Amino acid sequence: MANQRDFNPITAAGYHQIEQEIAALEADRPHKIASLAEARAHGDLSENAEYSAAKRDLRHLESRLRFLNKELQYARIVTPSADQVVELGKWVTLEFLDDHDTVTYQAVGTAEADLAAGKTTQVSPLGKAIMGQHVGDIVTVHAPAASYQVKLVAVGLSAPQS
Repeated sequence: MANQRDFNPITAAGYHQIEQEIAALEADRPHKIASLAEARAHGDLSENAEYSAAKRDLRHLESRLRFLNKELQYARIVTPSADQVVELGKWVTLEFLDDHDTVTYQAVGTAEADLAAGKTTQVSPLGKAIMGQHVGDIVTVHAPAASYQVKLVAVGLSAPQS
């Protein structure tokens, strides 16, 4: 039996997103298998680029399915509390004190990290610095290139309305 620390924290939305990707890949699998069979029927496999591509595509799909199923096997859904302490699943509005730029991120598990989508992981320099902090706190983020300070402007269970 696995320890609690052997599990990866993930939000319910992140878990659901992985489930959806698995379902989409499983739905696509019969098409990939049919493409491989069709390409194989074209004859000499050593010089059949269509066969090689179909085989590679099916291998990639199977590999991704194994990876995603392992992600779910070791995932532990976290439910954030209603307080204003930064924890996984919460939305955090930060003010960068050097230029007073304001940005909002959701603190998520590593499987969900996507900075372009406004999701930062708890193991990133920013995530490490803000976890467990409260609204109004000023924290120093130690990034590889430089250190900087951010002020926690807001912490909540949902993204702020724009």
